[in-house]
Amino acid sequence: MEFWDIYDKDKKLTGRTMKRNDWTMADGDYHLTVLGVIRRPDGKFLITKRVSTKEWAPGAFEVSGGGVRAGETSEEAVRREVLEETGLDINNAVSGGYVFTYRRDNPEERNNYFVDVYEFVMDVKESDVHLQVEETDGFEFADAAQIKALADQGKFLHYDSIKQVFA
Repeated sequence: MEFWDIYDKDKKLTGRTMKRNDWTMADGDYHLTVLGVIRRPDGKFLITKRVSTKEWAPGAFEVSGGGVRAGETSEEAVRREVLEETGLDINNAVSGGYVFTYRRDNPEERNNYFVDVYEFVMDVKESDVHLQVEETDGFEFADAAQIKALADQGKFLHYDSIKQVFA
């Protein structure tokens, strides 16, 4: 069973944990997730398509990411998530790292969270990508206009919160 640390509204650890996806958080409690944007030197971004069996947003496009496990740093989590979902080791990135954090408050869902967004520049080709079949059902390298078009159709997750990394 996976556990996540609980943070307060200022993104400070509370010393408490929660079971992954156990949406019974108290008001003012948050968990932490990460997104890892992979950009090639040619300006295209690696985006993946969620499997159709996902409970939330099946078939939508996104960048790699997921929950930060209890005791794990967000940097450790983004490295793990990108590697698990795409087979890419961001230790091989030409440049990159943490870009920004945004906060999402969903009191009606009892699911408040912070998202640490990272961007890494990597010279990767299609043959370098090895998808985690339980999570992803395809990928493509898309430019910013293609990603915006997917978002305009409601097919790209988190776009309004992370669009600045595609600029």
